[in-house]
Amino acid sequence: MKKILVVDDDESIVEVVQLVLEGEGYSVQTNTDGNLLPLLKKERPDLILLDMVLSGVDGRDICKKLKSDRETVRIPVIMLSAHSETDKAADASGADDYLEKPFDVDALIAIVERHLASTSPEIHPK
Repeated sequence: MKKILVVDDDESIVEVVQLVLEGEGYSVQTNTDGNLLPLLKKERPDLILLDMVLSGVDGRDICKKLKSDRETVRIPVIMLSAHSETDKAADASGADDYLEKPFDVDALIAIVERHLASTSPEIHPK
């Protein structure tokens, strides 16, 4: 079972995303404060959905740290944001993709499936 970490300070968004993804058969961990290091030390997710602006923490900085650490560089990070410049900010932070809020549930599932498929070993024949 693929594990997804959802990081957003808006608990209602976290709840909806968790319900949708668990309904699709994923294991979902959530975090609302942006303090990811303890979570990542305990269990490595297969994908991270990361809000761009968390209370007191910038999701772009978190993404840069994740992408500069050899332990977490391969974990796909999808930035979530209501800002119109989401694509540029996601690119600048090293995120693998982005999803603008409010997002369609089908778009969420499609983007998650696309990135998890690209990390599955059975997709790449030897």
